[in-house]
Amino acid sequence: MSMKKTPEEIAKLRACGALLSKTLREVRAQCVAGASTEALDALARKRFAEAGGTPSFLGYLIGDDVPPFPGALCVSINEEVVHGLPIPNRTIKDGDIVGLDIGVWLDGVCTDMATTVIVGEVDQQTRQLVADTRASLEVALGQVKAGNWVHDIGAAVEDFLLPKKYGIVKDLVGHGVGHAVHEEPQVPNYREPRAPKIRLETGMVLALEPMVNLGTWRVRLKRDGWTVVTADGSRSAHFEVTVAVTDTGYELLTPWPDVKE
Repeated sequence: MSMKKTPEEIAKLRACGALLSKTLREVRAQCVAGASTEALDALARKRFAEAGGTPSFLGYLIGDDVPPFPGALCVSINEEVVHGLPIPNRTIKDGDIVGLDIGVWLDGVCTDMATTVIVGEVDQQTRQLVADTRASLEVALGQVKAGNWVHDIGAAVEDFLLPKKYGIVKDLVGHGVGHAVHEEPQVPNYREPRAPKIRLETGMVLALEPMVNLGTWRVRLKRDGWTVVTADGSRSAHFEVTVAVTDTGYELLTPWPDVKE
């Protein structure tokens, strides 16, 4: 499978990303104290269906011993890093931070994105975590252009975050996207000397997604087989966008859902 997309495929990805961003923007607005994770998931499914899209996470398989993912939306709360389940009777509370990760298929291509929502009042350390995680994604984007290397992205994120004493999750990384939910190349958010040296080329489509913890970088998997949590119970934040590499930089295929249109 080619890591590069044709101009026709990128046009499709642009429409797919617009649908995804619009949906996440609406879900984000409904992510308030008292909302259920099940209701947020139902909203995403409804918006995808209305537009002719298909949730790329719903039914996703990672192994024979783990049930398929049960929702269109990952809802990860506080110490949950990623892949939190949108289950019934789970309610968002004041003081939570909530990671919303979502993907969709439209017209044969798929895009992926995530945001972290601060619900109500949180302490300054938590607020700074969320701000710095988002800022680290902007730092990553600054390295995206044809001729640079995949490892330039991780180096830039690491240089931004490590002086702030955060734990950068190493077990999970960014990735190619478009023909499948997860494609090559892997895009670490840190320096990985063992990773293959891959040069960025025009037409490559990447999902960049720093996952950042207040404590240790280490994580563990909950018994549900999906939810990844911080090993020390510290809070975690996560932001993600899908971009197409261009000659001079990148095209944002999934517009930021927390920026006013």
